[in-house]
Amino acid sequence: MQEATTAVVTVKAADSFAMSLLRSLSAPATTRFILVVDGGWHLEPSVAAEHGVRAVLWRAETSSAVLLQAVLAVTTGHAWLPPLLQGQLLEQIEYIQRAVLHPRGLNASGLTSREIDVLRLISEGLDLSEIALKMSYSERTIKKTLSASLNRLGLRNRVHAVSYAIRAGII
Repeated sequence: MQEATTAVVTVKAADSFAMSLLRSLSAPATTRFILVVDGGWHLEPSVAAEHGVRAVLWRAETSSAVLLQAVLAVTTGHAWLPPLLQGQLLEQIEYIQRAVLHPRGLNASGLTSREIDVLRLISEGLDLSEIALKMSYSERTIKKTLSASLNRLGLRNRVHAVSYAIRAGII
């Protein structure tokens, strides 16, 4: 397994040009960025996260001690975001959940509640007929449910699906 790299990048403003800069760096895909921003924030926080940004520091408020804390946080898998950006990110998540995922019966994992229940029961060792009986569905419905989740998430088999669900903290 390749270890993640942490890089500190200073930008004048957090905007699409800054994200282009991050993309242009010859850094491994696992690189997590600490963005030190001189000026304003002109991005959706989710766009920054998509580009690997895991910490944002305002240059005027950043001391060497704060930078060190941010580096330590990011290298151990945590984030370091100003409260304003945390709030914006949570609002985006809430909107996506309410307006995009929920109407389609999905949650942030990309699975429906039925698919999650099926994976949980598979992880408990039940076969498809036992799951169908327990959930009061036909075995065919359970097979279709499992197949839909495997296809949508690009998973190979039941073991892969259960592993994915455990790693994602779904079950």
